[in-house]
Amino acid sequence: MLSAVLTVTALLLSAAPGSAAESGWWVPTGRPAPDSQVNVTGEPFKGTDSQGRVRGLVDAHDHLMSNEAFGGRLLCGKPFSEAGIADALKDCPEHYPDGSLAIFDYIMNGGDGRHDPDGWPTFRDWPAHDSLTHQQNYYAWIERAWRGGQRVLVNDLVTNGVICSVYFFKDRSCDEMTSIRLQARKTYEMQDYIDRMYGGPGKGWFRIVTDTGQARDVIRQGKLAVVLGVETSEPFGCKQILDVPQCDSDDIDRGLDELYELGVRSMFLCHKFDNALCGVRFDSGSTGIAINSGQFLSTGTSWTTENCPGPQHDNPIGSSTDAQCNVRGLTTLGEHALRGMMKRKMMVEIDHMSVKAAGRTLDVLESASYPGVISSHGWMDLGWTERVYRLGGFVAQYMSGAEGFIAEAARTKALRDRYGVGYGFGTDMNGLGGWPAPRGADAPNPVRYPFRSADGSAVLDRATTGERTWDLNTDGAAHYGLVPDWVEQIRLLGGQEVVDDLLLGAESYLRTWSGSERHAPGVNLAGNAAASASSTEWNPFTSYAPGRAVDGDPATRWASGWSDDQWLRIDLGSARVVRSVTLDWEHAYGKAYRIEVSTDDRTWQTVWSTTTGDGGLDTARFTATSARYLRVHGVQRGTGWGYSLKEVGVYGG
Repeated sequence: MLSAVLTVTALLLSAAPGSAAESGWWVPTGRPAPDSQVNVTGEPFKGTDSQGRVRGLVDAHDHLMSNEAFGGRLLCGKPFSEAGIADALKDCPEHYPDGSLAIFDYIMNGGDGRHDPDGWPTFRDWPAHDSLTHQQNYYAWIERAWRGGQRVLVNDLVTNGVICSVYFFKDRSCDEMTSIRLQARKTYEMQDYIDRMYGGPGKGWFRIVTDTGQARDVIRQGKLAVVLGVETSEPFGCKQILDVPQCDSDDIDRGLDELYELGVRSMFLCHKFDNALCGVRFDSGSTGIAINSGQFLSTGTSWTTENCPGPQHDNPIGSSTDAQCNVRGLTTLGEHALRGMMKRKMMVEIDHMSVKAAGRTLDVLESASYPGVISSHGWMDLGWTERVYRLGGFVAQYMSGAEGFIAEAARTKALRDRYGVGYGFGTDMNGLGGWPAPRGADAPNPVRYPFRSADGSAVLDRATTGERTWDLNTDGAAHYGLVPDWVEQIRLLGGQEVVDDLLLGAESYLRTWSGSERHAPGVNLAGNAAASASSTEWNPFTSYAPGRAVDGDPATRWASGWSDDQWLRIDLGSARVVRSVTLDWEHAYGKAYRIEVSTDDRTWQTVWSTTTGDGGLDTARFTATSARYLRVHGVQRGTGWGYSLKEVGVYGG
């Protein structure tokens, strides 16, 4: 009887999901009933600003469909359901009657995991800012964020096979790629679901886009551009077991082709566990200890650390406070995957990469002047920020408490101004993290309802679904519908300047993406060119001849004698305009060396030099110069061996 009374009450409460008096292209004519209210009035902003830029907020990291991940029963509730809100926003069956079997809640959030399992229509205990296993991305809550000024949302398809395998409750396979495919399909189904409310295909506000032209058109129409990404621990089956890769380059190529066909345009190469592609940036504290255990279950090896060679470092594990780095970086297979993404014009996510992996990734991107690099939710060492901006990449910060978010935005403000870029946030909702807690009703500068959206087009009141109304001041960021409220809190505490940078976020994100789309790889003028050297290391089993540095095979190399003042000379065949040189060093690298050019092989001009070389992949850029001959001249070795180069590239563009 009580259940029936509550259902009738909910029907009455939700009879008019939006404003009863409002009508327009942005108000659906076929919304199901009952449903959530949106609590927003005003036509969404259309078009571009006075400078021709699209305008709006960007969430660079969200997980719309993670309820389909981890075996299908770890995160409870759905972002939409053909059967309606009562089906979409209900708890997992094992959480009834009191949450006693909400084991993941207990493990990750402390307490005893007990909670009122009922979602619709009462929502007594969830969604909440600290509830990790309940749906936060119901479509109407995302609609509220869109109406509140958001114009780009990146939906990262996510899962983890180990979490799935060890979790007690599941109703499907733990294969990661199977889950990724399902989540992609469900995102398209959600688009269709919303379209039907507006009269048919293409008419809804939720638009999946696969290129920047589509994205800009969608945003100019005042709608939400949705980009598909992938964040999973073992993509393409590329796990490692006892340091042995379980995939090969063909698996990677097929996997990238499949993801691209699904519409995926950004991707993490590793996440949480070291895999056959790259080492990860550790989680810290007790979470790190738990994930390291998962790594051992998956790979047979635990994280291994070393002293960091530079100022960047990975997170300390457990209670340690020492700055340590993962010994694992970007593997040969990982570099193959990276270059495969570049070939397909995809954006590379470097959050979750170890310092060593991220550094090498940035080296590769810089060597090709490839701008498609993203830090989407604050999981890279912040010392990489300027390198990302210099390439043309995009940076977003995790959706943390307003004070912390504002402080970090201020720390990087000068860099954003220098490079003329906007800012973004990564909500990571449904990502098993945590979200901004309530500041309290009596905290200074509370959000006062109703308030005007960041872009000025809409007025938002408190978010209401069923019998529950949320207030950011007292509830924190409990679900996606409270993202505009959180942005308003940032404005109140940090000023309009922070919000202005956030409103430039959609444009900056699209510039990074379009730079990737337009990128044309340069022609390597040194490919298979004639090469000679001051000396060559002798080995009875393999050749280290000079030509090995220009043969296009990173598995071969030129190696000099074990002394300084060594050189490698490349004959380009005729006079060419050269602007940059890339040098992929073997372990025996040059600490001090210079790049010299000549037109006649007699008179040499230094166009670039360094005394602080540290090995790896170096890119030397200099004023365009006409030359037939180019020489890498070693002055001081970085090791006790000679100079050894796997590949040298010479480029005119």
